[in-house]
Amino acid sequence: MSSPHDVLESDPYIGPLIERYGRLGLDPAEDMFQRLVVAILRQQVSMASAEATRERLFETVEITPETLVTTDETTLRECGLSRQKAGYVRNVADAFASTYDRAYFESLDDEAVIDELTTIKGVGEWTARMQLLFSLGRPDVFPVGDLGVRKGMRALFGDEMSRGEMVDRAERWAPYRSYATLYLWRMDEDVATAVAEVTEA
Repeated sequence: MSSPHDVLESDPYIGPLIERYGRLGLDPAEDMFQRLVVAILRQQVSMASAEATRERLFETVEITPETLVTTDETTLRECGLSRQKAGYVRNVADAFASTYDRAYFESLDDEAVIDELTTIKGVGEWTARMQLLFSLGRPDVFPVGDLGVRKGMRALFGDEMSRGEMVDRAERWAPYRSYATLYLWRMDEDVATAVAEVTEA
C-alpha cells in the first residue's frame, strides 16, 4: 500500500521538499484537551511568551478538564494568561468536562469537527484545523488561514495568490494535504519552530 510520501514524491513541487527534509510525519497528541489548551495559549502572542505561559500553567495546574473548570481566574492570571484567555481555557475545559473527548471527535468528519470546536468561545477555525492535524492526525487538511502555509505556497509557486487560488492549487496534493502542509511550514524555519511548539504539550 502506498504511503502519503510515495504519492507526493512524484509531485514536482512537494517531491523536492521530501528529498530535502525527509519523510515528515503527523504525530497526533495523546491528549487532545492539552493540545487545545496549548493552541489557545499561542493565539496572538510571541512564541517565547506562549512557552513561558505554558510552562507556568503546566507546572501549577493539572491540565485536565475537571481541574481547569474549578481553577480560579486569579491562578490562571498568575500563570500569565490574560483575562480573555483565562476565559477561553475555562470554556474549553467546561466543554470537555461535560461533552467532549477525543473519541467523540474521532467519530466525526473534518468539517463536523471544525463546526463542533468552533462553537466553543475562544476556538476559531485556525485553532480547530490545528486540532485536525495535531490532535486527530487527519491526512487531508489544508489550513489556508495559517500565515506559514500562505508564505510557503507563495515561496513554492513563486507568485502572489489569493487564498482561494491557494486552495485550488493544493487540490493537487489531495488526499494528503496535511503532509504537504508540513513541508510548506518547513520552508520557513521560524514557522517550523512555531509548529514544533504547537505539537509540544
